[in-house]
Amino acid sequence: MQLTIHAFDLPLAHTFTISRESITVQKTLIVELEEDGFRGYGEATTNNYYGFTFENMAAALERVRQDLESQTLDDPVTLWQQLHPKLNDNPFAQCALDQAAHDLWGKKLGQPVYRLWGLEAKNLPPTDYTIGIDEIDVMVAKMQEFPDWPIYKIKLGTAHDLDIVRALREHTASVFRVDANCGWSAEETIRNSSELKSLNVEFIEQPLPADQGAAMEQVYRESALPVIADESCIVESDVERCVNRFHGINIKLVKCGGLTPARRMIDRARELGLQVMVGCMTESTVGISAIAQLLPLLDYVDMDGALLLAKDIATGVTIEQGKCKYSNENGCGVILN
Repeated sequence: MQLTIHAFDLPLAHTFTISRESITVQKTLIVELEEDGFRGYGEATTNNYYGFTFENMAAALERVRQDLESQTLDDPVTLWQQLHPKLNDNPFAQCALDQAAHDLWGKKLGQPVYRLWGLEAKNLPPTDYTIGIDEIDVMVAKMQEFPDWPIYKIKLGTAHDLDIVRALREHTASVFRVDANCGWSAEETIRNSSELKSLNVEFIEQPLPADQGAAMEQVYRESALPVIADESCIVESDVERCVNRFHGINIKLVKCGGLTPARRMIDRARELGLQVMVGCMTESTVGISAIAQLLPLLDYVDMDGALLLAKDIATGVTIEQGKCKYSNENGCGVILN
């Protein structure tokens, strides 16, 4: 295998604001693995909150370059396990590498990754479309750019969250999900949940900071809506800690280290009776196409990252009115532009 590391700036169509930050450009790292004329691609976006930069991801990948380039790819899972001791401090870098390995693996074998896992592309959950925090009229306008989407995910964590949801509800009958990104208290979550339920909100994602486990147990008992873990469920060992605190988990590939650990997290969540969602981190079509391979295993998905961009860097899966259409390419289906 030959390793190439690419850097891209992904311009967003709109400023994207959540409870803790706003961005207009998302920097991302793309791993390219080449072998026998086939090219596999994987992605990890940079993230200030988790402390992963292009520079530290690229440095982590350079640590394993010799290991990679001295072998051929037979199995992405074996490769992940082999390299994990050198990459366990940088799951974002390992995610990009793992996605690229899966994409290359499928292309070499002439099959989409999900089929190589024994899955079928049926009963796939639709993706939501995310509305970042802004003035209410701007949030309404953002929603109307993607009219009649089956599900909208609304970012909250302001002093007027219920007003936002009420205003958006006046313009659509579609299902809502809300994500406070750790911006609420337990009392606020419980209080908001009843009205949000009446406004056809499906669930609340990560209302409390991740270190408030005991308070989440109260929310779990008293909320009128299901609660889904995000910042509270980063890596495999977090899944068990979500029992009796959340009704489900939202897995982010970059946080856990890629498709390989994500599949283990899905299996463990099912064993524990938790619902499963996979979310994105404003990735391009490279990362979104990797997420798509997991769709047959999921209850919910948030894979709208590429839809939020003003300009994409790749082709792969496409999304039409929330429905995923797989690429004609094998692997994860990615071609870098």
